[in-house]
Amino acid sequence: MNQESISQSIAIVHPITLSHGRNAEVWDTDGKRYIDFVGGIGVLNLGHCNPAVVEAIQAQATRLTHYAFNAAPHGPYLALMEQLSAFVPVSYPLAGMLTNSGAEAAENALKVARGATGKRAIIAFDGGFHGRTLATLNLNGKVAPYKQRVGELPGPVYHLPYPSADTGVTCEQALKAMERLFSVELAVEDVAAFIFEPVQGEGGFLALDPAFAQALRRFCDEQGILIIIDEIQSGFGRTGQRFAFPRLGIEPDLLLLAKSIAGGMPLGAVVGRQALMSALPKGGLGGTYSGNPIACAAALASLAQMSDENLATWGERQEQAIVSRVARWQGRFAFIGRLTGVGAMRGIEFVNADGSPAPALLAKVMEAARAKGLLLMPSGKARHIIRLLAPLTIEAEVLEEGLDILEQCLAQLS
Repeated sequence: MNQESISQSIAIVHPITLSHGRNAEVWDTDGKRYIDFVGGIGVLNLGHCNPAVVEAIQAQATRLTHYAFNAAPHGPYLALMEQLSAFVPVSYPLAGMLTNSGAEAAENALKVARGATGKRAIIAFDGGFHGRTLATLNLNGKVAPYKQRVGELPGPVYHLPYPSADTGVTCEQALKAMERLFSVELAVEDVAAFIFEPVQGEGGFLALDPAFAQALRRFCDEQGILIIIDEIQSGFGRTGQRFAFPRLGIEPDLLLLAKSIAGGMPLGAVVGRQALMSALPKGGLGGTYSGNPIACAAALASLAQMSDENLATWGERQEQAIVSRVARWQGRFAFIGRLTGVGAMRGIEFVNADGSPAPALLAKVMEAARAKGLLLMPSGKARHIIRLLAPLTIEAEVLEEGLDILEQCLAQLS
């Protein structure tokens, strides 16, 4: 297909053109079948064309395709916000708004944080990714390619090391870095919020140190600073439970949602403490397409399938298959490094003989896998970590087939 009309600033990971998909399988326009370990970059936890989601989309399309909620409320938006309030596991009453995407959810969370606290500064973390809009670019803990040639970004935003067993940064080191920040660069009374992913997605599926999260929660409570947790990629069952933040032993003040919220339809949300979400003046939040009725119907159909039992079963099955395979590969292939992440949100690191990142090896594996019918996605600062994002609903035999293909590609490198 001719792509001359497409911006050349968009980087294409796989030079194929997809035609259709079913659960964890997709087909290109030449009829070739692929096992999908990308899942639309974490959007399809319930698979391609999930039957219940498709049925909900079709039914809603015959009733109401669009209405801007801030012009006149509609039922799907109201029903979804009620369901989300029950689905998010926090101890306080929730309120929120729907958005078109995760980046838009992050942008609105920044507005809420500023409006509620009267402060402007935001603290994010190295390796984090929160979107591609101008304000979220500044939150991202990585320059290339997102911030290159963009110029001055909205701020003020500061970054700290991300403490994780996967990064080698300890809780103590991160706390010392925070102490230095407030001693040298920034007055603590100017900080509106901290923002972080409990498991970094773009960063390589790196899990935050729970001890640091708990220390940060205590610090923020003492200082009147908000915590914004970004579950855009880690949410809706990817780690084997509804969200990843309960693993940290804390609750967010604001929570960012998107990706697998709606089975492939464009939808996001920012939810949080009711007082915070009502801090801006009337009209301060909203949007024309935010909470589109068809997207809301798809989200309601998705949530109905995400029982704790289903999420645990799907997550454990996928986690066990991945962990056992990678353990075997680590003993067989010297270039396989750490297995990062938690639950079914796992990353496989590729390293050189000296332990340094090996993005060139990963690129070879991705190309070989695609030729054999498996789609993979890179991550990590050096793009040296495969992030596994197969649908949670993937059939056991299809998962094993995909892992078999990956193993064959690894064997070609040895």
